Amino acid sequence: MGYVTAKIKLSNPSKTNLCPVLVDALVDTGALMLCLPQHVAQQLELKESSLREVTTADGRSQKVPYVGPVEVKFEDRNCFVGALVIGDEVLLGAVPMEDMDLVITPATQFVTVNPASPNFPHARVKQF
Repeated sequence: MGYVTAKIKLSNPSKTNLCPVLVDALVDTGALMLCLPQHVAQQLELKESSLREVTTADGRSQKVPYVGPVEVKFEDRNCFVGALVIGDEVLLGAVPMEDMDLVITPATQFVTVNPASPNFPHARVKQF
């Protein structure tokens, strides 16, 4: 399987006067978080709330800023997440994908809404 990208719209819900940013995000289900390059975090005027320790694919550990909130939109789906400021491109990880109920279609290598729940995102929760 090659690289999979998705067009997503990013915005800062606490700064409604700022224009959203439309990006081609690298989709990585092996990564958990949304990752943003520094210039995108600055453009959205996202506030750093803390530092997080991350381990990169080459095994190195480093501390990076954790910012948010970020609203992520894909087609008619959206979610609100925190993001790690690292790298030179936007990376869409498993947490926002699960929150929006998105899937990767292996045959076409495209991200789509889950065909089992085409109208609304579905989430599994435990009921007591």
